[in-house]
Amino acid sequence: MKYLLLSYTPAAAWDAATADAPSEEALAAFAEYQKFEQELTETGEFVATEGLGHPVVSTTVRRSPDGVVATDGPFAELKEVLASFAVIDVAGRERAVEIASRIVEVLGEPIEIRPIMGEEFTE
Repeated sequence: MKYLLLSYTPAAAWDAATADAPSEEALAAFAEYQKFEQELTETGEFVATEGLGHPVVSTTVRRSPDGVVATDGPFAELKEVLASFAVIDVAGRERAVEIASRIVEVLGEPIEIRPIMGEEFTE
C-alpha cells in the first residue's frame, strides 16, 4: 500500500531570503535522510521524494463568484508549512509509521501520513 508522507516545518523558521542556502545543521540532516532513502530503495519501499519551494513562490488556485482565480502565495496564514513529501510503498500503516518516525528523528519536524487511494480502497 502506498502512503504519502508530508513533512512540515515551522513557517517562522523558514526564511525565504536564505532558503537557497541551508545551514550546516540542515545539510547534515539532509545527508542522514539520503542514507535512509537509500535503505528504503534497497528494501523496495521507496517510491519518490521531493523538497518543495518556499511558500512565498507558491500559487493558489480557487473558485470564486467571479470564476477561477490564481493568487500568489499559500491560501492561509499558517504556523507550519509543507516543506517536502515522500511516497513509500509498504506492507501497511504500521510500517509507514516506523519509516516516518525515523525521518522525524533525523529532521526533527512533524510528518503527516496519508494513504494514497488505490485499488485497496475500492475492494
